[in-house]
Amino acid sequence: MRAEHGQGLLDANVMILRRWVDPEELPAQVAISAVTPAELSAGPHEVRRNEEQDDYDEYAGRARRLDVLQRAENEFDPIPFDAEAARIYGRACAAVIGAGRKPRRRVADLMIASIAITEELPHDLDYGRLFHGVDERVPLEGLRFGVRVMTRLWQSC
Repeated sequence: MRAEHGQGLLDANVMILRRWVDPEELPAQVAISAVTPAELSAGPHEVRRNEEQDDYDEYAGRARRLDVLQRAENEFDPIPFDAEAARIYGRACAAVIGAGRKPRRRVADLMIASIAITEELPHDLDYGRLFHGVDERVPLEGLRFGVRVMTRLWQSC
């Protein structure tokens, strides 16, 4: 069953895990913001060296991250983070602070949500549902919290 929204903005997590997501769960039209390639560009630099860990090969890890970045750059023309998104971002930070959280830990997510609001894209996509059972490291409660905060922000705009 196709997602109920016709359009949606994908973040870096969705881009990384997209091959495990049923395409029918995503909106018919998807886009990315300029924040997503920025996050994906940082990814290869965050790979820990083989001497520091033994969970994966650093070269294969870096190659996987570069592959996701290159696919995103090839497939999408990112929506920019403009002055209107910056204003909404400030309000989003205020909403997060008002909820007793620190916005610095959520900068990229708040910027992406601000762009989605500016572009009048759906704000209530259940991204957490897309990844249930994919990887226990995906912070589902964090996603739910973000949806709650952004829903309140969306309603105040």
